[in-house]
Amino acid sequence: MTALSLSKKTMRLGALAVSLLALGACSSLTGSSVAVSRTGDTPAPMVVPEGTEPDDVVIGRREHPRIIAAYGGVYSDREAEIMVARIVGRLLAAADQPNAQFQVTILDTSEVNAFALPGGYIYVTRGILALASDTSELAAVLAHEIAHVTLRHARARTDKTRTTQIVDRVITCIFGGDTSTDATANRTRESLAAFGQSQELEADREGIKFAGKAGFDPQAAARFLGVMSRFAAFSAGDQAGDDGFLSSHPSTPARIQKAADTARQMFGSASVGETDRDGYMAAVSGMAFGDSPSQGSIVGNRYIHSGSKFTFTVPQGYALQTAQSAVVGVAGDGEAVRFDSADVQANMALTDYLKSGWIAGLKAETVTSHNYNGIEMASGLAQTDQWFFRVAVMRLDGAVY
Repeated sequence: MTALSLSKKTMRLGALAVSLLALGACSSLTGSSVAVSRTGDTPAPMVVPEGTEPDDVVIGRREHPRIIAAYGGVYSDREAEIMVARIVGRLLAAADQPNAQFQVTILDTSEVNAFALPGGYIYVTRGILALASDTSELAAVLAHEIAHVTLRHARARTDKTRTTQIVDRVITCIFGGDTSTDATANRTRESLAAFGQSQELEADREGIKFAGKAGFDPQAAARFLGVMSRFAAFSAGDQAGDDGFLSSHPSTPARIQKAADTARQMFGSASVGETDRDGYMAAVSGMAFGDSPSQGSIVGNRYIHSGSKFTFTVPQGYALQTAQSAVVGVAGDGEAVRFDSADVQANMALTDYLKSGWIAGLKAETVTSHNYNGIEMASGLAQTDQWFFRVAVMRLDGAVY
């Protein structure tokens, strides 16, 4: 891959290969019908929100493991899980959905993001838990996403899946892989989190109503939108940008004001409702902050895995993202780069490995061997009807990347 600039490598990057986490329900945390994904559990039957169509359940169950894979797995922290489950239980009662079972997942990523899928699947990240400062602010986020589900926005949005099929075809066509766990395809599926402006405002209103009726501070939605706006400004210096909650949930001054006005109209101008800052801080105390050490860190256009003393850079304009088994970079002009590992026999030449049939469209005559800073490498070109790839492999300390 010509886009990569390699630096010192002294240890195998084995930490990037993270096994897929099993997902399941944890209704015992609260005694309610709220399910929280936990590591090592098995899937449990879902009692879905009223009005949910069978197709919604199919869509949610299909995309759920793909979302998990795209975000590096489930973050397991009992105190945080209990807090989230209790908040969602109160919100569902306020939304007249007391018997519905929503699957709530805390994703192990520092990205600031929250979104919903059809069938009652709701996701929040470690990043958004770190950004919130009290229980009412997290409740505002969760209420907003529950509103998207109950208002059927998540179902309407699934028409956008057609736009993800291009990426799926690239992965299947070039690498012959299963896109169900591929980081690129899953990160593209994350774009399903984006709703139209009218849907966002409608979800704001419904979410504020749910949160206020549940006893939380109704002004928390406007307050947290302001926090996101300031965080977006702070993050603007990051050339990679932010493709998560801040882009799919824009915090414009008009939207913040509208949220504040809605709260006043529904619940009055006096400060009412629970904020519970102390309880929130106790629940998130000890929570991992920033990038997960097992996945390495991204600083601008550089990926760093400090434990393995491994780093590489990509050209300006690429947005790097980590997933369970790969590091993926995407540029706005349709270019992309992917870095992962493979099991290759020690006595197999890298040129032979490239020609072994795992790359569709490979031009065998372009495969050549190289030596870069003492690193054994091989590269070649692959082309299909729609796509052109440069593929490179390297052997470091017995591992192949």
